[in-house]
Amino acid sequence: MAAITSVAARVIYNSRASEAVEADIAVEGGFRGRACAPSGASVGAAEAVSLPGGGAAEAARLLREGAAGIVGADAGDVEAVHSALRGLDGTQGWSRVGGSVAYAVSVAAAEAAANAQGVGLYESLGGADGARFPYPLGNVLGGGAHAGAGTPDIQEVLVCPVGAQSVSEAIATNAAVHAELGKVLRERDTGFTGGRGDEGGWAPRIGNEEALEAAARACERLGHTLGREVALGVDFASSTQWDASRGAYVYGRSGDVRTPGEQADFAASLIEKYRLVYAEDAVHEEAFGEMAGLAARFPKTLVTGDDLTATSAERVRRAAQARSCSGAILKVNQAGTLRDALAFAREASRAGIALVTSHRSGESVDSHISHIAVATRSAMLKTGVLGGERVAKLNELLRMSGQGLIQGMADLGALR
Repeated sequence: MAAITSVAARVIYNSRASEAVEADIAVEGGFRGRACAPSGASVGAAEAVSLPGGGAAEAARLLREGAAGIVGADAGDVEAVHSALRGLDGTQGWSRVGGSVAYAVSVAAAEAAANAQGVGLYESLGGADGARFPYPLGNVLGGGAHAGAGTPDIQEVLVCPVGAQSVSEAIATNAAVHAELGKVLRERDTGFTGGRGDEGGWAPRIGNEEALEAAARACERLGHTLGREVALGVDFASSTQWDASRGAYVYGRSGDVRTPGEQADFAASLIEKYRLVYAEDAVHEEAFGEMAGLAARFPKTLVTGDDLTATSAERVRRAAQARSCSGAILKVNQAGTLRDALAFAREASRAGIALVTSHRSGESVDSHISHIAVATRSAMLKTGVLGGERVAKLNELLRMSGQGLIQGMADLGALR
């Protein structure tokens, strides 16, 4: 047992220079863990409330005031830490203290326990036997809530190095595609100044399909064949376009208005034309039926729920019953605690739904999600290609590879 001996909380700043909650946990023997809660710009309706009304400062204050209720809990027991946090906040969505507190404390506690055991966090949470590296899924072009006016309505154009034989090769491939895409964009528009969105993807003035054309061209100029060495993906973030009052998807930048059927057809057309290996939130967060149609139609594409599944065991069960998706995003802060995120991961895995552990747009240099991705046997780790807070996650994978405990890359199965 690694009993918690002290809890500290502070407000720091994330990659968007927004306030964030960071927690320090100490356990018997003087071992420590630290975690900073990330935050999203595109937030699903079903995810945990990130912060209370008073923001990060109030969240940190509430944690300090309630720290005595956490001291004594076994840091290595995710259930015990979850229960202690529930003593501070009994609301369903963590609206009293905020999901940021739940995240920071539960992840910092797990890190402290791993340090006390003298093992990596991924070993403590999931063991090393059978562990493989997730494929890095890199944001190379941003739009939507992650970038400014004139960028695409679709939120992310992504690249996945599906042919890579090692994590180092995978990271290098994504970096090369990102750099080549910058050249393609400058050739296309000499006025492009190299602006980037929240997650490090290029943020040009460009249409939705033009963005994919540019990314495909960058891959091809590097000698890659789409679907063989590399593959493209899209985060549609369709809930941001969905207007329930009109029953339609309203694209504010392109001016398009699509019925639910037209939206599904639009997503299908991009999947087919660009051989997408990954399609996230192609329809809005309650459209389980339309999502199921896409999953059935494209078995070689990871049709993935983010807002749809919201790192909720209950929602992923619903998705499994409806056969709505073949992949699901794992974001610990959507659930709140590490315990709830791991319960979601188990539920998804039992249903044969591949996991994609993901960063958020507002990040720190923490690298816990790299360990969580390996521990949960995630197929992919969705993070950026550029930016210190994104590269930190990739560098941690490289450090882990040097230990020699993780063998090879994840099995992408039917996606290859």
